[in-house]
Amino acid sequence: MSNPVEQTLNDLLKYLLESGKVSAVFSLRQVNERGSVDYGLITDIAKLSEISPFHPLMPINAGQILGRFTPMKKPVAAVVRPCEYRAFVELAKREQGQMANFLFITFSCGGVFQLKDIAEDKITSKLEEYWQAVKNSEIPENIRHSCKACEHIVPFESDIFISLIGEENGKIYLQSKKAEKMLEDSDITFEKGKYDKTILNEILKKRAAKKSEIFASVDTSKTGLGGLIDIFGKCIGCHGCNTVCPICYCTLCDFDSFNYDYNTPILEKELAEKGALRLPPDTLFFHLGRLSHMSFSCVGCGMCSDVCPASITVAAVFKKTGEETAGMFDFVAGRRLDEDIPVMIYKEEEFPELGE
Repeated sequence: MSNPVEQTLNDLLKYLLESGKVSAVFSLRQVNERGSVDYGLITDIAKLSEISPFHPLMPINAGQILGRFTPMKKPVAAVVRPCEYRAFVELAKREQGQMANFLFITFSCGGVFQLKDIAEDKITSKLEEYWQAVKNSEIPENIRHSCKACEHIVPFESDIFISLIGEENGKIYLQSKKAEKMLEDSDITFEKGKYDKTILNEILKKRAAKKSEIFASVDTSKTGLGGLIDIFGKCIGCHGCNTVCPICYCTLCDFDSFNYDYNTPILEKELAEKGALRLPPDTLFFHLGRLSHMSFSCVGCGMCSDVCPASITVAAVFKKTGEETAGMFDFVAGRRLDEDIPVMIYKEEEFPELGE
């Protein structure tokens, strides 16, 4: 992205490091000329030249990484996407992260490309078209389906917000007392007043329409094993969706424990009771457990669908189911730190009728 706001952000991060206001900078980086990216934790000011915070790729949801941070002497300036910030808020509610450890910098996100596009080197030729769509409040082509349907563009309580969608050059807003205090002595110019969210009205209408289209393609109306098999029947039991999900917060997932280690005696017992057993076992129960456990806290990052080798629309199922559940409680995942989670405890006995 060739944009003055990116240089201003770099100057801002450089000031924070030079002044000792932060311990480090966390940001997406481009690590080679072919466009490979990763997330980096940077303390060397010279290394800031490597960051590419707005680049439309998400190798992993950063909220998941930041949840593992132990406190440093001073906060870490973390540049993350809205869904990554919201994921961290949900983790903080579950005591797997501390907001005070970070100065959060977010931006209005146009979406990210699918991970397979990185391997197939399809990104570079699409970047100019992507950024033009962002400026024009359009939905870029070939981004994740979950991004096309995302309506939570502006994080509610991040410290610094950068407006990119619908902007020619981008604008930076200080949104918290923490940010104002850290940058009060800098000579960087920021926008005055609050961000005007009406600039997003056009893109929000387009994304709402796309969400309706995606949700309509996912039939969650069927109940019982038949409906579940229609959706998750292709699952190979790899648990990749669980691994990349920032909201699957258990230190040890029950489905990865010895409780589900099917050795011969267990198989024989199951066969004696049922006469037949689906292999790999417990795939439906696995998805049902996750749906009941955390779908209402799904932030729609789309990592699960992106890594699924069976091309199951996991993200769409979770987002649709989660919104239906969360709507009963007027709950929006990652909206506020003080917003109670509708469900906190998962019990193995919740779905005994499935026979899995």
